[in-house]
Amino acid sequence: MSNANQAASDAKLTYSVSMSLDGLIAGRRQSRRHPLGVHGELLHAWMRELSAWRKAAGLKGGITNASSKVILEEDTNVGALIMGRNMFGGGPGPWHTPPWNGWWGDDPPFHLPVFVLTHHPRDPLRCEGGTTFHFVTGGAAAALRLAKTTANGKDVAICGGAGVAKQYIEAGLVDEINIHLVPVFLGAGVRLFDSVLLSKVHLRQQRVIEAPGVTHLTYRSGPPEQSR
Repeated sequence: MSNANQAASDAKLTYSVSMSLDGLIAGRRQSRRHPLGVHGELLHAWMRELSAWRKAAGLKGGITNASSKVILEEDTNVGALIMGRNMFGGGPGPWHTPPWNGWWGDDPPFHLPVFVLTHHPRDPLRCEGGTTFHFVTGGAAAALRLAKTTANGKDVAICGGAGVAKQYIEAGLVDEINIHLVPVFLGAGVRLFDSVLLSKVHLRQQRVIEAPGVTHLTYRSGPPEQSR
């Protein structure tokens, strides 16, 4: 095996998400105006007050607490990202003219190659700050291969949305899952863990970190049980 192939095989696929106590990762009625749905912003309030997050977003101020280390660790050793078409935005179906270029403006906060799963081909979108969106029509496995190759030995992170994360978790391809459990109830919205296929995925708890407004849960994930 070449050094490049070995590095790609050693890299982890990770997924981190903020979740309400009733298991929701976004509120109801998501839209361009409210991409996180009704009250979905409550899931990220713990993070937006951190100085580490604010600095990365180009903002000043903020606080430091037990969540700061968690946020910094999640961004360490990541070489590429994967997201779904819904998270990138622009609505379903073929791309419009001119095409939707994301929620984030000319300088998205990723600063990495981002592989977007879609059914509709499109040329790469190169942005300021080192972010390039690559649109992959070959499915989840193809996107993962491309991302791992591009990451050059670093980890690949799934940054949403729920449908894409489910595909990788159900297939047993996610090595590490980080749940940021927020003490709120949303009542209705996007639920992540609602597939019967997930019952075959093995999880091993790695750590629990309590912090103001959130509890951080880290699990190592294994492949689904083989049929007997």
